Amino acid sequence: MAAAIHEKEHVPAPDGWTKTFTDPRLCAAIVDRLTFNGTIIETGTDSYRLASTRARAEESAKAG
Repeated sequence: MAAAIHEKEHVPAPDGWTKTFTDPRLCAAIVDRLTFNGTIIETGTDSYRLASTRARAEESAKAG
């Protein structure tokens, strides 16, 4: 099965993919194929997604 994702299409973040692809190995394989040979663009700014994820992790650690 071959598929292409148009560069302007919205692809949900990998952390939400397990809701669609319930098999973790399949999910990891799909993410691997999509990100292989990808280009990372360094903007020199802090990632708000990373900061948000870290804040949620800290809140979970304090609550749990």
